[in-house]
Amino acid sequence: MHPSRHTRSLCVSLALTIGAMAPAATFAADEVQNSATTTSTPMPDVLRPVSQQQLDAANTHAGDWIHSNGSYAQTRYYPGTQINTTNVSKLKPVFIFQTAVNESMETAPIVSNGIMFVTTSFNHVYAVDAVTGKEYWHYKHKMGPVTTFCCGPNNRGVAISGDRLFMGTLDSKLVALDAKTGNLLWETQIADPEEGYSETMAPTVVEDKVLIGTNGGEYGIRGFVKAFDAATGKLIWTFYTIPDKGQEGVWATDDATGRNMKRDIAAEQKQLADKGGDFYKTLGGGVWMTPAVDRASRTVYFVVGNPSPDLYGAIRPGDNLYTDSLVAVNLDTGEYKWHFQYIAHDVWDMDAVSPPILVDVRDKNGHMVPGILHGGKTGHIYVNDRRTGKLIRFSKAMIPQEDMWTLPTSTGARMLPGANGGVEWSPMAFSPKTRLAYAANLHQPMTYQVEDVAYPGGSKLWLGGAFKTIPTEAQWGKLSAVNVDTGKIAWDFKTDQPLIGGVLATAGNLVFNGEGNGLFRAFDAATGKKLWEFQCGAGVNAPAVSYTVHGKQYVAVAAGGNTQLDFKRGNSVIVFALQ
Repeated sequence: MHPSRHTRSLCVSLALTIGAMAPAATFAADEVQNSATTTSTPMPDVLRPVSQQQLDAANTHAGDWIHSNGSYAQTRYYPGTQINTTNVSKLKPVFIFQTAVNESMETAPIVSNGIMFVTTSFNHVYAVDAVTGKEYWHYKHKMGPVTTFCCGPNNRGVAISGDRLFMGTLDSKLVALDAKTGNLLWETQIADPEEGYSETMAPTVVEDKVLIGTNGGEYGIRGFVKAFDAATGKLIWTFYTIPDKGQEGVWATDDATGRNMKRDIAAEQKQLADKGGDFYKTLGGGVWMTPAVDRASRTVYFVVGNPSPDLYGAIRPGDNLYTDSLVAVNLDTGEYKWHFQYIAHDVWDMDAVSPPILVDVRDKNGHMVPGILHGGKTGHIYVNDRRTGKLIRFSKAMIPQEDMWTLPTSTGARMLPGANGGVEWSPMAFSPKTRLAYAANLHQPMTYQVEDVAYPGGSKLWLGGAFKTIPTEAQWGKLSAVNVDTGKIAWDFKTDQPLIGGVLATAGNLVFNGEGNGLFRAFDAATGKKLWEFQCGAGVNAPAVSYTVHGKQYVAVAAGGNTQLDFKRGNSVIVFALQ
């Protein structure tokens, strides 16, 4: 069905666990939901406006979890110690909150003053008691007539500031809700879903600016990060991840690790001369995950996804800036500061997705400098100087790498990693106690097949070929701990399923991570020893959070499975505490 007939498009198999790219499934908008906010029980008078000071100090305050990744630095490190290596074996579920949507869950709950805010696929939001699970209100977004999105109808969470919540939607809107009632305060159109734009990321709010990127790299969009006024929804600035001039870059021959990418630069330069440079309008470059923010330097940091079309590079000669890059822009204006490209002219769908982490690191001379971490689909953790973007080091490969940068062919060429990673969108965690970054990795051997395909229009998938899993080869996951000062792997834990969803580290020297088979686990952060696990009944493919209410620490995680890897669906948030 064509989008003009009021349909939504859903690419159900970018992970290709079924072997190849499947046709898009379609859902009529009125088959999914109508907009409404329903109140189950009036919320008690406990919620207080979240100040900028609280947002700044979130990494030191154990009471709440008010950023999707824990803080502006996005370390996903919780400072509470009540649950620790000596007692985590006694962790038990204290409540299970079931939503109305039985579909993949990738959300990180927000908790403020004992109230938890949870999102689901198709843009539902719930407010519940963070101790008992009692529901206060439930908001269902009124979806527009067209949504175009790949990888599942997910939402990864709300942002909170003042007395408002902010959420991006599948029909590419930004909405503001009253945190106490769930009532819609305003909504603004971010971009046109008929051109392939959608939103699944959790935004972030800083100094009354709501920062949000865009999905759509598989549909020939032009990526961006935008800042909106938190009070009105008015656009403040836009940074395009695809520049209108200069996207050809420096014609890099090697990737960030120094390996040759087998480009035919002469052929690309001729293609550019023949074609011109107007393909920037459809070059992709989505920003999938929440930016990090350094208020002291007035800088916003984010990573940019793959170019479009994913595998057919002849139609887009050059380095394709700023795809597959780490980018820094000015917080006040959105003006470019610097970028670092991991992979130029990507024809393997190896986009940069996992959100960056701001930590101080040792440089090559052993001096502590402001650093920034990113876990790549390549299986490396990259460590850059966040003042300049210069690469300091990259880690040992966390997963197998074979025939790196073998070019796709018309019949299919094998290369590892596959198109899902490495580290997919899954947020990493960092512990200042261990100096380790913790990354959830995928191992999915694939072949890459290229096809000459012209731009079909923004509402239609545009891959320029297909990446296919290899049925005869094993797929698995690995939770890896990497020393950011040396790049060495301290420990890893192999899992039966490829890992997707994210990691939480705590001051109790614990690391929490979930698996597609429903197992949610706790590990010793220093050694990787498995200390506890719980079967959640559906795929645990979301990052956990932790918080404290009335002196008691809780750990919460969504168990809803995953569309991208086709893990068992569910509709629950499970909250644990010590008996």
